[in-house]
Amino acid sequence: MIIKNRKICIIDFGIGNLRSLKNCIDNLDFNVQIINKPKNLKKYNKIILPGVGSFKDAMNLIKLLGWDHEILENVLIKKKEILGICLGMQILLSKGHEFGITNGLNLISGEVYNLKTLGCNKLIPHIGWNEINIKKNDILFKNIPNYSSFYFVNSYACKLKNKSQELSFTNHDINFSSAIKNQNIYGTQFHPEKSSKAGRQLLYNFINA
Repeated sequence: MIIKNRKICIIDFGIGNLRSLKNCIDNLDFNVQIINKPKNLKKYNKIILPGVGSFKDAMNLIKLLGWDHEILENVLIKKKEILGICLGMQILLSKGHEFGITNGLNLISGEVYNLKTLGCNKLIPHIGWNEINIKKNDILFKNIPNYSSFYFVNSYACKLKNKSQELSFTNHDINFSSAIKNQNIYGTQFHPEKSSKAGRQLLYNFINA
């Protein structure tokens, strides 16, 4: 059953795969809006933060446009649920090591490193379909079988301070966090909007929870 009172937004801070994400959610019969003004975040109770590119560029834009204060107020104080996707997940963490060290939103304690730095000897970027190993029974994975495949495009990965916040991991020569959670804060390293049936189910689960 779809709960109709969900007010869903996708944050547009200048770098993100917005249209395919919106189309995917529209096809789930939810009404979702792309917003580019931080002050409008107060109107919504489900927040999606996508992103492509570098951690440093993303955080510079978020701070320049004033998204950081609004995200922290709505997520930390008002306890709204947020889902970070790909780079959007990475900037939820404390710091990123790309073109120097950059502070993130610090909603989840941890740092983001190049896969090579973490010990990966395979080619990067890590692009294409890969399985996830689900560690925790969470609403995000309702009706999604373990070892389902999702679509990835990443050269960097999250190293969590608290491993209990890892919902799933994926192997690309090394194991890395592919989904994370801290209370009302979720992140996926993969792109659910590009991940066929399993990805659509995950977005449905997040929105409908």
